[in-house]
Amino acid sequence: MPPRQRLSPSDRRAQLLSVGARLFAAHPYDDVLMEEIAEEAGVSRALLYRHFSSKHVLFAAVYQQAADQLLAETRLDPADSLVDQLIQGMDVHLDYFVANRHAVLAANRVLAGDPVIQTIMTNELDALRTRLLAVLPLADESTKEAVSGVLKSWLVFVQVLCVDWLTQETCTRTQLRDVCIGAVLGALRPLLSEDPALDW
Repeated sequence: MPPRQRLSPSDRRAQLLSVGARLFAAHPYDDVLMEEIAEEAGVSRALLYRHFSSKHVLFAAVYQQAADQLLAETRLDPADSLVDQLIQGMDVHLDYFVANRHAVLAANRVLAGDPVIQTIMTNELDALRTRLLAVLPLADESTKEAVSGVLKSWLVFVQVLCVDWLTQETCTRTQLRDVCIGAVLGALRPLLSEDPALDW
């Protein structure tokens, strides 16, 4: 065990989240032990449990932090073309999915029925949908409702497709991204007065 450092409670929590994120990314969920996290962080198990009462609680905190970071890094700006925004957002998420394959599979497979984890994912998808609605040219409220429904279904489609791809890479990463972008452009075209991507 490395020598223990004295940290403020907030700094200690941040350190434990960082160690947890690294181990959940490197190993399947069931193989990650709280004892290993404590040892890696250079703290006692008692101190770790004081901050996070269980592995599930720690994983949920790690995944919430990741969701917040993904939202912060996803740039949706009306000044950019819709395709540019979709490419940037997909790339941010795929970067995370590839680097944190085990954590993503844990959230979507091992803990698929867990209400806490599902709430984290649902909230992120809802936030992304709200942002996309804000940058799309919507003629009226009924169009907005229709587009909102399409985006909700599309985001779930992307989630399922990406998780399946992490399990078995049946195409290249670029192909995966372009399939996702092509799917939403095709679904939105009948609902918008202007083609969202003439060149796609």
